[in-house]
Amino acid sequence: MKKAMLSQPMAGKTDEEIVATREAAIKALEAEGYEIVNTLFTDEWYSSESMKERGVVQIPLCFLAKSLENMSLCHAAYFCKGWENARGCRIEHEAAKEYGLKIIYEE
Repeated sequence: MKKAMLSQPMAGKTDEEIVATREAAIKALEAEGYEIVNTLFTDEWYSSESMKERGVVQIPLCFLAKSLENMSLCHAAYFCKGWENARGCRIEHEAAKEYGLKIIYEE
């Protein structure tokens, strides 16, 4: 089965907006036959407290590193609206382009 990841800007968005955008993206990708690879890391390992305990200094970079690791499992990357204004999304876009993933944009 083809696999895809989501690249979604989150800064300045409410939890409800993030969930709604994510659900719409997942629905669109599943309709195209993709299995979704998780890039929303919410388990305890990624909590602020856990990261501080592990000595993580650059928390956003830690999330980006994990996202890029999960990108290695994918055939495609789906970029939600506003991706071009989010540093992490721009880096994910460049990686997807350079490594030949199919790039899909939210309409």
